Amino acid sequence: MQQGQAPAGVKIEAFPEKTMIFGRLFRKKNNNQTIVDRQYAALTAAARMPDLYERLNVPDTVMGRFEMLSIVMILFFRRTRTSAVSGQEIAQEIVDAFFQDIDYSIRELGIGDNSVPKRMKKLAGMFYGRLEAYSKAMDAGDREALALALQRNIYPESPAPADVSGLAGWMMAAEAHLSAVPEEMIASGAATLPPVV
Repeated sequence: MQQGQAPAGVKIEAFPEKTMIFGRLFRKKNNNQTIVDRQYAALTAAARMPDLYERLNVPDTVMGRFEMLSIVMILFFRRTRTSAVSGQEIAQEIVDAFFQDIDYSIRELGIGDNSVPKRMKKLAGMFYGRLEAYSKAMDAGDREALALALQRNIYPESPAPADVSGLAGWMMAAEAHLSAVPEEMIASGAATLPPVV
């Protein structure tokens, strides 16, 4: 996993008990590295499931991949918001790793060093905006509102966006699946997301 500069801390309105402070990201010694690596690999593998792109209308593009990575991180973060301290620490480290990978990917695309912090700030804002919108719909159990939020984010410029109601259904099923994952699996980095059915 590559490291770069991460954006400044952003308060999460849907999760007032959590404030992400990315400045500590590169100074902190990670005592859970093996667990975090295992869980992060499982989450990124879930975000790359071909059926998400082939059957649920997520575009297989750089931004489509960002959308799916954001979705799986949001699902995991929602699951761990009520976890014990160890689960919350792992979730924080996984979100940190997510932003490290975004930073690295931006640099790999040839974006100049001076532009990276601005782009990271924009992507962080996009991520937290999605967390707010998706959480509001999911907390209400409103699949239609979730699908509308997904359409706005995944197809922002399209006058006739693809139907993402299947993706909304998968997210609801994935949240139910994660809610049944025992705490010991969260603490050991063994949580998985369900396949597309």
